[in-house]
Amino acid sequence: MLMSCLSPLRISIASCLLVAFGCTSTSEGGSEVPAPADALPALVAVPDAEDVGRIVDADGREVLLRGVNVNAHIEYWQYDPELFTTYPFIDRDADMVAAMGWNMVRLGLSWSRVEPEPGEYDEEYLDELAEAVAMLRERGVYTLMDLHQDPWSPHVVAPPDQECPEGARPTGGWDGAPEWALFDDGLPRCEVIGAPRELIPVVQAAWRNFMDDVEGPGGVGIRTRYAQMFGHLVARFAQDDSVVGYEVINEPALFEPGQEVQLTDFYEDCLAEMRAAEDRVGAPRRLFFFEPSVGWNAVGLPAPPPFDHDDQVVYAPHIYQGGIDPPTLEGGFARAAQDSTMLYGGAPVVTTEWGSGPDRAKDPEDDYFERHLQEQDSYRFGAAIWTWREACGDAHKYNEVRDGKIPEVWGFFEVDCETNTIEGERTEYRDTIQKMALRFAPGALSEVDWAKDDTELSASGDDAPSGNRLEVFVPTDDATTVSVESTGLGAVESVPWFGGTLFYARAEGGSWSIRLTR
Repeated sequence: MLMSCLSPLRISIASCLLVAFGCTSTSEGGSEVPAPADALPALVAVPDAEDVGRIVDADGREVLLRGVNVNAHIEYWQYDPELFTTYPFIDRDADMVAAMGWNMVRLGLSWSRVEPEPGEYDEEYLDELAEAVAMLRERGVYTLMDLHQDPWSPHVVAPPDQECPEGARPTGGWDGAPEWALFDDGLPRCEVIGAPRELIPVVQAAWRNFMDDVEGPGGVGIRTRYAQMFGHLVARFAQDDSVVGYEVINEPALFEPGQEVQLTDFYEDCLAEMRAAEDRVGAPRRLFFFEPSVGWNAVGLPAPPPFDHDDQVVYAPHIYQGGIDPPTLEGGFARAAQDSTMLYGGAPVVTTEWGSGPDRAKDPEDDYFERHLQEQDSYRFGAAIWTWREACGDAHKYNEVRDGKIPEVWGFFEVDCETNTIEGERTEYRDTIQKMALRFAPGALSEVDWAKDDTELSASGDDAPSGNRLEVFVPTDDATTVSVESTGLGAVESVPWFGGTLFYARAEGGSWSIRLTR
């Protein structure tokens, strides 16, 4: 059963959120926000064949896109009609995102909602996404559109009468493709207990048929349909500078020889549709985010071969290494940088998923989060943590429930799965991840160095045109507790920013540096 976003259940979720937050859905931070002319400019990629490329604005200011995944608009298979699959993302959420110092949200969306029937697009759903984009824009936060999927589709779920051999069990559903785009070759919908979800036979068949562009309704290949849908999405948001770009698909699964080449062909097709859509509406070229396969994230499989692309692409691997997967955390960052320069022309890198279960923040012996944050700065990678808020009815929790476990709900909020209620913010988790953050460097960024205890942040660079604005967020509402040293910058000033403080200064031209301590 798939839950309608207009259902009474959805309305009750919103009420639950307001109670949990102890506030109305009206933004409380809007009056504190400065509004400089260059607050949220359009961004472009600057590749570097000898190093990882950069993301900059029209004035040459380098931007490190840092933020969080939001799954509120993903259509998940609902395994229990009494449990919410998602929670709405409301104004108060957007305020809290800004208060983390973040400047990007990776906004998940579903093909099953964008194109519920072949060639028919749900404009009301796109309007919902537009409302979320506007809410973030008002707070100085960019949106990355993420066409999300996990094991292909909500509709891979087994029928009630599915029988499976010993050691296997009926599969549950996930999220992603509409039912009309699921071609399973008639395989039993069974999964080996304990095996990775991507190895479910019906999931493998669905991916194989997608990569082969098997003919679907109307005589059109399903991969072709996807690329056309992607172009429609791009056209809808093409004029909005706050939509930094589009992630073409989440965690593609490759199982057979030759599919790596098919994946690059798919990327080329989608990129062509994206550029054609932008040309049709007279819009500038936005960033095209692409991933390696899910096997890269899990077991270190090679990245797909190079594909024919323009210079506005961003490499977007998921670096969970050291968290839930075997390779080391530091090795994941090194591999991502190597892929960028050796395969993709030095495209900028944004690791669009990272993170771990919230209990890791409680372990004084585990510095995983701090190490990840330091590596992000060391490599100048953008990053988006998974996830803002997870619900107990999320399809990811199904296997935990049927194994007799109480689900470990990820994200920044405690959720009681027995009562289906939000119990409040995970302050320890938030405090571990919230940090001083460089939002805009006035020119090219050479180095960022952040102390694990969040008492110090330093950054330096060069090639800063005179007058370019530097912005640094510090999570304190008392600017007098922060000491600032700088070179190559004018007077450093500060303004309140959603419960924290935004420090800013104009470049004098050339080299620059700044050091903040508290």
